[in-house]
Amino acid sequence: MQRLYSSFARGWPGLGLLCLRLIAAVVSLHFGIIGFAPEPAAILRTAIAGVVALLLCAGLWTPVAGGALSMLALWSAFSGTGDPWAQVLLAVVGAGLAMLGPGAWSIDARLFGRKRLIHEP
Repeated sequence: MQRLYSSFARGWPGLGLLCLRLIAAVVSLHFGIIGFAPEPAAILRTAIAGVVALLLCAGLWTPVAGGALSMLALWSAFSGTGDPWAQVLLAVVGAGLAMLGPGAWSIDARLFGRKRLIHEP
């Protein structure tokens, strides 16, 4: 994972990525609940939206979650459920998160971030 990103952003950029992740998770969960219907496709879309929202909140597997969010939002935009422009915007935010990474305040940064090694003589 560390090879995907030059660094896990800290400071204001890291806080911005945290805000993007949280807003994308909330919007994904909102659209998943709004689009719920007792059909197999709608149940699958709601389940994927819930998992993606949890992964983005925690900052775990952010490239996978961002890509899944983009595909889910584009699926919703082209299937005619909800506002297509809002879904396209959500897809762009998901793709941006997949490309930028999770930031310093994430589980990905704790698991795969740079570590300081101290060599004791």
